[in-house]
Amino acid sequence: PSYTLGVLKDMIVKSLLVVTALTLSAMGIASAKSNSVTLTTPTKAGATNLKPGEYQVKVEGAQAIFTDEQEGKSFSIPVKIEQSDKKFNDTSVDTTNANGMDTIHEIDLGGSTTRLEFGQ
Repeated sequence: PSYTLGVLKDMIVKSLLVVTALTLSAMGIASAKSNSVTLTTPTKAGATNLKPGEYQVKVEGAQAIFTDEQEGKSFSIPVKIEQSDKKFNDTSVDTTNANGMDTIHEIDLGGSTTRLEFGQ
């Protein structure tokens, strides 16, 4: 069948989100203070651009600290911290894609009720 570019792009983005969610759930992350996330594409968190890779995410005050597991570099990003009514089983990352760049809107930290909201 014939698909428009927009439909194909939406299908690819949804497929990437499903793969990321499955990868994170398979990791069985349970720590409330430090969580691992996998970024499969260049991703913007707040005003910071992160390259694809594995990152440890820690919360310190009103900052999310992303540490690149391969290079050891850390990035401090301001976040709004919210508490959910329920505990998150797994860490999940909510992103949107525009112009080939994913943008993180929020991260739910597995094993906790903590939700990190990123300003744009």
